[in-house]
Amino acid sequence: MSEDQIRAAANAAFRFVVSIDGEGQAAFTQCTLPTIELDVEPVKEGGLNTSVHQLPAQRKQAKLSLMNGVGKSSLIDWFLESMAGTPTRKNLTVSLLNAEKEPVMIWHINDAFPTRWTGPQLQSDANTIAIQTLELACGEVTASYE
Repeated sequence: MSEDQIRAAANAAFRFVVSIDGEGQAAFTQCTLPTIELDVEPVKEGGLNTSVHQLPAQRKQAKLSLMNGVGKSSLIDWFLESMAGTPTRKNLTVSLLNAEKEPVMIWHINDAFPTRWTGPQLQSDANTIAIQTLELACGEVTASYE
């Protein structure tokens, strides 16, 4: 795809839709997707002074942040249940939609559970939108293009 084609395909109306266990739950205006990163274990070899071997280790923890959303109350109910006891892990998808509301890219997140909710900061003298944030811990994360 050329640079002109990429610019023509880009659209400011993209939004993120979250489905849990295959059922649509909410739409969000902002989404910070997890950073997928591996730990590296350095191994020094005796007699080799010019470099250190780097071996892949475990994957680091990943978190997903969803901001400024509207949707069903079951998403907040899941958060409240998780805070009251042992969190229930669920599989979810985050879909990036284009202006025609068609999925452009979908992220599949397994074994997710809510870890934090930040309420909006309300100010009567401010002319800004109140933004709330829901943060989820993630298991395996994969992506697919539609």
